[in-house]
Amino acid sequence: MDLGLEGRVAIVTGASRGIGLAVVQALVAEGARVVAAARRPGAVLEALAADGRVVPVALDLTAPDAPDRLVAAAGDRLDVLVNNVGGVHARTDGFLGITDEQWADSLTLNFLAAVRTTRAALPALLAGGGGSIVNIGSVNAVHPDALVLDYSAAKAALHAFSKGLSKEVGPAGVRVNTISPGPVATDIWLGAGGFADTVGAASGGRPEDVVNGAAAALVTGRFSRPEEVANLVVLLASADRVGNVTGSDFRIDGGYVPTW
Repeated sequence: MDLGLEGRVAIVTGASRGIGLAVVQALVAEGARVVAAARRPGAVLEALAADGRVVPVALDLTAPDAPDRLVAAAGDRLDVLVNNVGGVHARTDGFLGITDEQWADSLTLNFLAAVRTTRAALPALLAGGGGSIVNIGSVNAVHPDALVLDYSAAKAALHAFSKGLSKEVGPAGVRVNTISPGPVATDIWLGAGGFADTVGAASGGRPEDVVNGAAAALVTGRFSRPEEVANLVVLLASADRVGNVTGSDFRIDGGYVPTW
C-alpha cells in the first residue's frame, strides 16, 4: 500500500530506541526524510543518517528552548510530527512517596515536551497546508495505575490536549491523533533498571515474573512489539489513506483495557 509519504518531512522525538526508533525506520521505509531527536542519538540513528534520509539531532526536550532548535533542523518543510519522547518510573512507595520534583519531571517529559514541540512545529505544518501530529500516549491515560500515578496523569493530560487541539487546527488541514500502547517490549519495561526490574526488586520477586504477570493480563498473552506501534504511526501520518481521521485515540494493548 502506497501511503504517500515519499519525500515528506517528519520529526520524531525520543528516536534513539524502542518505539521512537521503530517509527523512524518505518517512515524511512516509506520514503520520508526524518529529523530524529534524542538525548544521545546512538549508533543506529547515525547509521541511518548515512544516506541523508535521517538527520539525528542531539538535544534534551525537557529544556524549554529545545523544540525550537529541533524544528529549525527540519528546514523549510514539515509534514509529520511524532511526539514520542517519554519515560515512566514505578512508584513503589505509593502516592505519598512521589515528590514534587518527580511530579514535575514526569509532567515535563510526558506532557510539556509534546506541548512545546507541537507549538514550535505547528506554524510550519500550517504553512505547508496541513499535516499530521501523532502523540504517543498510553492506556494509563484511561486505565491509571497507582504504580505509575504521575505518568498516568501526564498521559491523560496529553490525550486531552490532543483532542482539544484537533478541533482548532483540523479546519486548516492539520490532523491530531493519539496512540495508546499497553505494555511494549522495550527497555522501559524489560531493560536493566526498567519497570520489571524495579517492581520485582520491591516485591521480592523476579523481573521475569513481573513480565509474565503483565503479559497474562493481556488477551493476546504478549507485549506489543515496537514495530507494531510504528506501523500504526505511519498509517496515521498518511493523509492519502486516513485523511479524515483526527481527534481519535487508537489503542494497541493486546485487549488489556476492558470495554465496560
